[in-house]
Parts: sequence; C-alpha cells; structure tokens
Amino acid sequence: MKTIVLGGGVIGVATAFYLRQQGCDVTLIEREPDVALSTSFGNAGVIAPGYVTPWAAPGMPTKILKYLFKPASPLIFRPTLDPAQWRWIARWLRECDLERFRVNKQRMQRIAYYSRDCLHEFRRSHPFDYGRSQGYLQLFRSEYDVELAQPALTVLRDAGIAHRQVSAEQCVEIEPGLRWAREAPLSGLYLPDDEAGDCARFTRELRAVCERNGVQFRFDTTIKSLDVQGGAVRGVRVESNRGVETMPADAVVVALGVDSAALLAPLGVKVPLYPVKGYSATLPITDEEKAPRAALMDESLKTAITRFGNNLRVAGTAELGNGRTTLREQALQTLMKVLKDWFPHAANPTSAHFWVGRRPMTPDGAPLLGACGVDNLWLNLGHGSTGWAMSMGSGRVVADLMTQREPEIDLEGLTLARYRG
Repeated sequence: MKTIVLGGGVIGVATAFYLRQQGCDVTLIEREPDVALSTSFGNAGVIAPGYVTPWAAPGMPTKILKYLFKPASPLIFRPTLDPAQWRWIARWLRECDLERFRVNKQRMQRIAYYSRDCLHEFRRSHPFDYGRSQGYLQLFRSEYDVELAQPALTVLRDAGIAHRQVSAEQCVEIEPGLRWAREAPLSGLYLPDDEAGDCARFTRELRAVCERNGVQFRFDTTIKSLDVQGGAVRGVRVESNRGVETMPADAVVVALGVDSAALLAPLGVKVPLYPVKGYSATLPITDEEKAPRAALMDESLKTAITRFGNNLRVAGTAELGNGRTTLREQALQTLMKVLKDWFPHAANPTSAHFWVGRRPMTPDGAPLLGACGVDNLWLNLGHGSTGWAMSMGSGRVVADLMTQREPEIDLEGLTLARYRG
C-alpha cells in the first residue's frame, strides 16, 4: 500500500516508522528542510504518562484569572475577534468539570502509557542516545497548588500509578541541586517511572532508522491540498522546487499539528484544534552539582525544567490569541524566573536559546486518531503539549488501523467520533 504521511514532527515520523514496519510503501512530506523543526523542536521533553493532564481541569479558570495580570504567569491570553477562539474556549470551559476531567485524563494516560511501552520496545531494537533521564518531580509552591492537584492525585491512586507525595526535604534528596534554590518548595509529588529525553534529537535518529528501512522523505515541500475523488483521497497536491504536482497515494495520514484544521476543512472534516503557543529556553549547564539530574515541573507556573545531558531545557507558558511564532518577553521572563528560583547557579541565563512553537490543542486534551469520514484519509493530531509522550503509541495505533490490524488499546474517546456525538 502506497502511503503518504503529512508532517515531519515526532508524530508523523513515528507513524511513518510503524507503517513501514507493517510493509507499506511510505513517503513523508515536510515543508521544513528536516524533521522536528517546528512544534517537536523545543518542547519540554517529558515522557510522563502519570502526569499527562488536560489543561481543562477543575480550578483552572480561577487559576487563569489569578495569574492573568501578573508579570510571571503560566498563561497569556490575547482576546481576538476570531469566532474559532471563543468556540474553543467555550468547549474548554465545559471540560473543566471534575467528572469530565477524570474521563479526559484517563483517556490521555491510556495512549501515553501505551506509547511509553512502544518506546521501550523500540529502544531495545534501536539503542541510541537522546539525553534520556528517569523520574519526574512536581514541585508545589503553596497550599493552593496542592489543592488544585487533588483531582489528579485521585486519578493516579485509582489507576494504581506509582507516585509518592514528598516533603520539601525529600524533594532535595531526589534533586540535590534544590539545596541552592531561592526558597524551599512546600512539598512535591514524585513519579519514579516517568522519564524525559530530547524529542528533536530522538526524531532525527528515528528518521535515520526510517530511511534505512526504505521510508522516503520529501523536505522543503508545501502541501497545497488533498486530492479527493468519489469520497476517497487519491493523493496530495504539493509544491516544491520541482513545481506543483499531485503525488498519488492509496492512503494519507494528516499529522500536521495546528495546520491540519485548514487542510481538512474544505473536505467537511472539522477538527477542534487551536494553536496554543508554548515557549522554551535551552542552556548549557555551568555547574553540575547545582543542576537538576532529571525532570521537574513547577506546578504553580506550569513550567518544566528538564536535563538533556549537558543542557537544560526550561519550557512552559500557554499563550492563546496569537498564532504567530514570535517570542513574547513576558513568557521568556516566566521561564527564566522558574530557573532562577529553583536552580539559580546551574546555568548562565545570558546563554539561553529561546524557542516558541504552536501546540495543537483540543479542548479536552486527548488526541484525534484514526478515520475521519473520508475514505483512505487518517488523522494523527491534536496531542497538544504531550505529543512526545504519546508519539510512538499514536503512530502504532494509526498504522494498525490503516493496515486493518486490531489496535492493542481501546480507542474509545481517542477518535473524532467524540466530537460527532
């Protein structure tokens, strides 16, 4: 079966890998000159199935209002006249209900845990270095943070997920570099089985594995439209230095992140995606002793600090209302505040390399996998800020569906059907 995968982020490359593994003739199309140069490039790098949590959570609307006008904030909101923004926000607010939160978190964890199993299986056959570390520590600054975390803790307990609530002293035992923090955390939550790694580095290595196995990559190629005839996709119309052409295909996978919505809309396929911008800073470590060992999350400011070998990645902030990939000073200041608060001597702030990307968010947090109502056209999108954590599992699920294999997990709540009910 001749298949085309649209999108060269970690989601698209993982899908190409599994399609080729199952015997398909695979071509991946990407507008950038290499893989993982957009949303997959500068993310937090956290693979934390136990932590994956919808932004639509009980208490989040109040928390947003609390931080909205503070200089250091986990959220930047720019109201616009775009009806799509307000439709998405209205749906998001409905999902902040406690019972909806529990359902959505369990759906996200289902695909994330499966994805981690797929990653471990892959790593046994393809052992390469991508800055992996083990363990994930959430830091609470206040009782308010602890209170907001209670619904997530209940889900962890109900699901039997390994976790440990820890004191400020125990946080320092787990991460000795916190001895130099500006002030001690109130407490923490430790997930020993969660991990982290450089997503972009992994994706480049995965591309090399794909190429050795026969996957073709077309870079610097713009996707113009999908060729649909008789209710079925027949190919993809693209533009490159070769000119405009239609590439025929028996099946097409859309893994274009936030750009997926515009490509699918002319076909009547409506996906509730909204570009929520995220920011990161990458810095070389200057003092090993005073740097983190693995990955942490500042729960108050929703900002992660992750170690990749000799580098630190500080990532967070959600910005709604500005789809352009331009850096906003307020967001960068929040990142550097979090680093200075917890690891003030680990790196030189003047050496920071900043990045911004557009996360493809659904209102409820879970991705959209599988069929979309157009024959031979498949979705693998809407992973938000947890695409790295869900990538291998999502790729395998979609490849299984396309090759008429039974997926190894229940897909209830992970398909477009939940928005068509």
